[in-house]
Amino acid sequence: MRRSARFSRCLFVVLAVVLGAWPALATAQAIKVGAVVPLTGRYAGGGAQVKAGYEIAVADINSAGGVTVGGKRMPLELVLLDDESDATKTVSRMESLAAQGIVAYLGGFGSDLHAAAASVAEKNKTPYLGVAFALHKIHQQGFRYLFSPFWKSPDIGQQLVALLGSIPAGERPKTAAIFQEKTDWGREMATAYTEAGRAAGYQVVVNAEYAPGAKDFSDLILKAKAAKAEAVFAVPTPPDGITLVKQMKELDYNPKLTLMVRAPDVPVWGKNLGKDGDYVLFAPGWHNAVRYAGVKELNEAHVKRAGRPADPMAGPSYASVQILANALGRAGAVDKDKLRDAIAATDMTTVVGPVKFRPDGTGIVPSVFNQWLNGKQELVWPKEYATVPLAYPAPPFGKR
Repeated sequence: MRRSARFSRCLFVVLAVVLGAWPALATAQAIKVGAVVPLTGRYAGGGAQVKAGYEIAVADINSAGGVTVGGKRMPLELVLLDDESDATKTVSRMESLAAQGIVAYLGGFGSDLHAAAASVAEKNKTPYLGVAFALHKIHQQGFRYLFSPFWKSPDIGQQLVALLGSIPAGERPKTAAIFQEKTDWGREMATAYTEAGRAAGYQVVVNAEYAPGAKDFSDLILKAKAAKAEAVFAVPTPPDGITLVKQMKELDYNPKLTLMVRAPDVPVWGKNLGKDGDYVLFAPGWHNAVRYAGVKELNEAHVKRAGRPADPMAGPSYASVQILANALGRAGAVDKDKLRDAIAATDMTTVVGPVKFRPDGTGIVPSVFNQWLNGKQELVWPKEYATVPLAYPAPPFGKR
């Protein structure tokens, strides 16, 4: 009896040790993926969308049994850090993740942060999947580990020509102003907007620069108004874009068409501007009304999380995790170089539609334009997916 009791106690202790260690054992067998995302600072609104897409995708993959790698089912473990919208901190956080043994990086929000991150990923020979940045310049540096299933500046310019082509020829804007942010991406998009004008039939009559974080845009606006620019093209951060629109109203500048890439992506746009934020076009690369497999489920999960269908950047972020999981399965091993080659060979349909990669890591993906109307982000291009028709021309601020 005593021996039996001692045996039972020993067995209990062994089981307790094993069961106590079980979470650590399970974690050790997970595939660790790192993400550096701006959750505070000027890009926080966009970063929150990216974070949601990643977390919902990882949860969905893990609830379905994880990823099969070399015949073994393994869960994904997402390690996510905040860089506070600071490129210097992006670099340090990326290095911190490398020390934790991650097999791949997922990017944040904003071209300047991605530019810093991509260099670290290349140095560490670790695959990097990034969305929410259109800067093409990064992909012209010969990086082998950088991939972005997201459209770039030249793509936006080309699709702008198609969008404007849907407006009757006699009604299209004939003159345009470019409010150029003094950044690599600002200069790149100014070139794309100018080149698009040659094909779309508008002339750039004002190309005015401003520093990110500026508080007074009156000089730019008055120049555009004096030149009778019928369209405005810009790539401001959310705070800068909101200030721009407020000052355009104050100075009674009413262009027929306004396209602001990046700033209107976030829900706070409508909350801060109300009707004044309507009619502004933006190019986030996705809308929750597109009809691809998995979008319905993503929207349902996002409603549970945030009380609304998926935000524009949640879709591309979710797709990045889909691509990573698919590539891990095809790589057949948790090996960075094999994973890199598998990502490069991607040919699949995600929640953003079919995705392939060019040799420079840029994605071949569908393109969309959205527009704020009645306080909502509507899909207006392409027409086959549009939730509402393009609203053009925009009425004066006083008549909205």
